[in-house]
Amino acid sequence: MTATVQTAAEQFALRRRSPLQRVQQLLHAHPAVSPLVVLVLAFAVFSALNPRFAQPASLSLLLQQVAVIGALAVGQTLIILTAGIDLSVGAVTILAMMVGAKLAEGNGIPGIVAVLVAIGLGVVAGLVNGVLVTRIALPPFIVTLGTLSVFTAIGLLYTSGQSVQAGDIPALLNWTGESFGVGRWRITWGVVIVLLLYLGVGFALANTAWGRHVYAVGDDKEAAHLAGIRVNRVLLSVYLVAGAIYGLTAWILIGRAGAASPNAIVDANLESITAVVIGGTSLFGGRGALLGTLLGALIVGAFRSGLSLAGVDDQWRVLAVGLLVITAVAVDQWIRKVKV
Repeated sequence: MTATVQTAAEQFALRRRSPLQRVQQLLHAHPAVSPLVVLVLAFAVFSALNPRFAQPASLSLLLQQVAVIGALAVGQTLIILTAGIDLSVGAVTILAMMVGAKLAEGNGIPGIVAVLVAIGLGVVAGLVNGVLVTRIALPPFIVTLGTLSVFTAIGLLYTSGQSVQAGDIPALLNWTGESFGVGRWRITWGVVIVLLLYLGVGFALANTAWGRHVYAVGDDKEAAHLAGIRVNRVLLSVYLVAGAIYGLTAWILIGRAGAASPNAIVDANLESITAVVIGGTSLFGGRGALLGTLLGALIVGAFRSGLSLAGVDDQWRVLAVGLLVITAVAVDQWIRKVKV
């Protein structure tokens, strides 16, 4: 009887909500809806401006261009879900890439070992960030701002600022840049790895105790602690997993760039955060989904490619993405005020 009365009351409250409140409720329950709408509109507009945008060749290139930032955004999403932020993503990736490539070039180390070294370096970098955040209780913004400079300097000192060409390293390191045909599409193995990464991490977030703990810690650390969740352990695990993802991205980046260069991804930090924010993940933690992050990365890539094909100056793309970020944060603030 009580359940029936409660259900009737909920239905009555739902009917009393305005259309705007229902949209607010929908976006709160499904964070990926808003970036999906933006992506569909972007594809429609850019296809109308230049039909080449929707051709398989252009879309294949779009996926290849988005792969690196999309991979980095997976790790960034994990950290932002815990109400943190990582400004060292690009520096960690470059360090892992350069060390792995240099070892393979100068010491004859097999490609698989170089890949494992790169991933291992990413884990070590994540451990450094995680320990500083959890054990010394420093703010993630300050920690990763500092390690951004530290990891960048180590990478430049180790390599003397020199690039490693594709012909000087084992073929396995370049393998992620090789493509294969799927109908009229050309897909690289790097894109496949990124998609598998989204599926694996997305499954862990949605279907494991660890994933639920990540959301709980980001939503309210004190409440999570009172519920018996070991908050620092969860935070440390998030930084370790993110570091491993950055190390894996280093491999994808070598294949995409065709070389290992210290200047390969200058804007990686901002672009990874942009993809996460546009994708509907809250900067305040506890709400978001990897599907939204993938859509956010595609939106950034679509604006870059679509405006270019439309003959628009690249600075307008920067402006458009900046406005999208501000709008996404404003929408997030509005959604967080929803009355559940």
